[in-house]
Amino acid sequence: SGPRQVANVLALLRGRSGKTVDLGSGDGRLVVEAYKQGLRPAVGYELNPWLLCLSNYRAWKAGYSGKVSFLKKDLWKVNFADCYNVIVFLAPSVKPPLAAKLLAELPDEARVVAGRFPFPSWTPTSTLGQGLEQVWAYDMKEVRRVAQSGAEGSPV
Repeated sequence: SGPRQVANVLALLRGRSGKTVDLGSGDGRLVVEAYKQGLRPAVGYELNPWLLCLSNYRAWKAGYSGKVSFLKKDLWKVNFADCYNVIVFLAPSVKPPLAAKLLAELPDEARVVAGRFPFPSWTPTSTLGQGLEQVWAYDMKEVRRVAQSGAEGSPV
């Protein structure tokens, strides 16, 4: 994610509070910036050990060592029930099963911000940027409302 995309993600999370997680946090820049903007706790999940090292270095360099967390955990084995802000820069093929997991686990007050690729079955609450810098925000209460109204209207 480039500087403009990072700014767009954080703009869609501005004014929010609660635990913030970045799924597939890469080099950690989004987690560090989220913490800088007051989103706490800020946690990154990443499987690549080299990227975890880079993330921890980035946090140390910014003066946030021990304040942000980067965890080597499989996101499919993490429960997101206590997360209120979720950042997702993952491939399109992961979005449908991840959408089901987030829908089942996140609280109604949670907001999911996707970069690069939107969630195909969800309608965004808001969007910012264009092209590669575009990001989409989804408020879980609204995603659930739309999913339930769609399910009620479909024959069983």
